[in-house]
Amino acid sequence: MKRTGMLTLLALCAGSALADKVVNIGYSGPLSGGAAMYGKDTLSGLQMAVDTINKAGGVRVGGEKVTFKVVTLDDRYLPNETATNVKRLTGQGVQYIFVPHSGGIQAVQPLAVRDPEFLLVAYSSEPKILAANNPMTFMLPPRYDNYAQPFVQTQMKAFGKKLGLVGTSTAYGKQWSDLIEAEWKKQGGTVGRDNAVDYNTTVDFSSAVTKALSEKPDVLFIGGPSQPTALVIKAAREQGFKGGFIVMDQAKFEQMETVIPKNYLDGSVGVLPTRDFPGTQAFVAQYQRAFKKIPTSEAGLNYMGMNVLAKAMELAGTTSDPRKVRAQLNAAAKALPQSRTIYKVYGVTAQGHVDAEFLIASAKGGKYTRLRVTKVYK
Repeated sequence: MKRTGMLTLLALCAGSALADKVVNIGYSGPLSGGAAMYGKDTLSGLQMAVDTINKAGGVRVGGEKVTFKVVTLDDRYLPNETATNVKRLTGQGVQYIFVPHSGGIQAVQPLAVRDPEFLLVAYSSEPKILAANNPMTFMLPPRYDNYAQPFVQTQMKAFGKKLGLVGTSTAYGKQWSDLIEAEWKKQGGTVGRDNAVDYNTTVDFSSAVTKALSEKPDVLFIGGPSQPTALVIKAAREQGFKGGFIVMDQAKFEQMETVIPKNYLDGSVGVLPTRDFPGTQAFVAQYQRAFKKIPTSEAGLNYMGMNVLAKAMELAGTTSDPRKVRAQLNAAAKALPQSRTIYKVYGVTAQGHVDAEFLIASAKGGKYTRLRVTKVYK
């Protein structure tokens, strides 16, 4: 072999040896259909975290430089398709998979502990995810049962004791509706019939709202993806409803106010907008530059989750053993600066649940007033 050829071969070998290790991060969520905007919001936070980590040079894992790549599959919000996607991803060697809906998460939790194992990063507030005691689950949002007592107490005091139900008809929506109904009755109120509709397929909510308002409620329980939830509020206000709304955590004030007049939201309780959480200004500005839209907790919590996951790999000294990585999640969450965790984080519980501050808010006069509450469930 000529000298120049040998030098070229040595250079190529050296370049290969020094090349970064790329770890694929799987994502299965709704990227088409009625929940597509929600799915894209969760994906954008994950993607921004990967871009930020890679731009900073990746992480050092066992002395090796590691960068990340997101591999996305559309499941259209259907749990059976989530399972199919997860099997496809694990078949390709992916060991870390983000899923942003409760049905899909619960469908694939049993798969996470089978061969090949993977760490399931769960974006849903469904308590049943934790009740499964799955050792390969990492759950990001607060449990939704923390919201029921303060939501009901605030709205019953402000508006009265009769509740109407116009939530989404998904399994997640039904569980939320049952929770609010039980808490409402516990606090001495009465509840009308259930007028749930599928927020992912319904275009005109007038009929469902009319049925609910015929019972003259003081407060309506509503919620699903932000955009259709805003249309439910619009239908109620345009039919003369002056009462309050309890808004399920999936719907976000900051997105709804881009769909309907902001004053329509007055009298609502829901999740405090991400932009109003302390210390989120830099994240909000970075996200808006990258995606030209407002970040919600879908983006914020998935951004945080990916950063915690990357740090946990660094602390575990491995990318190929998801059990060892999961064991370092608590230490990783505590080690990250707020700029990477976004919300105030205290750690990750033994069940794999992020222990973070959560704030709710009431809307009035175009402003959101924080209602700090005591977390009952972690």
